[in-house]
Amino acid sequence: MKVLIVYAHPVAESFGAAMREAAIKGLTRAGHELRMIDLYAENFEPRLSRQERIDYQDEDRNTKLIADHVALIKWADAMVFVFPTWWYSLPAILKGWFDRVWVPGVAFRMPDGGKMLKPAMTNIRALAGITSCGSSWWWMKLVGEPHRKIIMRGLRSLCARRCKTVWMTLHEMDTSTAAARTRYLAKIETRMSHFQ
Repeated sequence: MKVLIVYAHPVAESFGAAMREAAIKGLTRAGHELRMIDLYAENFEPRLSRQERIDYQDEDRNTKLIADHVALIKWADAMVFVFPTWWYSLPAILKGWFDRVWVPGVAFRMPDGGKMLKPAMTNIRALAGITSCGSSWWWMKLVGEPHRKIIMRGLRSLCARRCKTVWMTLHEMDTSTAAARTRYLAKIETRMSHFQ
């Protein structure tokens, strides 16, 4: 399977980087072909510009500045998002990536008559979200896990009809022990070695 990893963390020595490496090890062990977008390393601009907003619905113009990212999405059979949870949600750079790259004609088609969006990413058969957060499990459930809903419900609805999903979180990251973090990294590697 062709797997696109979308990674969002600004610190090279972070636990986020360790999560990414664990995912890569597991996916490689499974024999998947991998490509990666490292949003911070490439200094991705998350803000939708005035012109991009004007061109948003124009499928001939809306990918002009993000064509390389669109090509990677079209290449992929699956996507794995690796990021920290900040303020209950995605880092701004990752949210901005969705705003700028998941545009009409790439992620969905605009329907006539105001009906539901039509999925355009039917090549994506599997999605995974791998994250860590400072909050406890029960608090994240109480808040409603907005980051999980964005990826596992909103984005998934634009993918293949039977798109499989995986969601993994290390809760209470700020107070976790080294042993707990090591166990979580091993869990990521094992789960990604069975990702399909």
